[in-house]
Amino acid sequence: MPRRATSLRTDRASKRKHLQNLKVKQELKKTLKKFQTLISAKSLEESKTMLKKVFSLLDKAAKKKILHPNTASRKKARLSLRLRKSA
Repeated sequence: MPRRATSLRTDRASKRKHLQNLKVKQELKKTLKKFQTLISAKSLEESKTMLKKVFSLLDKAAKKKILHPNTASRKKARLSLRLRKSA
């Protein structure tokens, strides 16, 4: 446990940021699962609109440094490939 006041403040801030990052990651995982189910159900129009939402969430997570930008880019490429193959 830290003793200095600045260390305590930093600890509190990091816990807050961790919870915010978890919310973003959970939202991303939830939308990815919805996208996967739409692709497996062969509903192309809905999956295209869901893909836009997934792209937006991935870009926002990369911008906030929650995900590495290359990881977000790689996931976007793989998801779009999966959508093209199912069409």
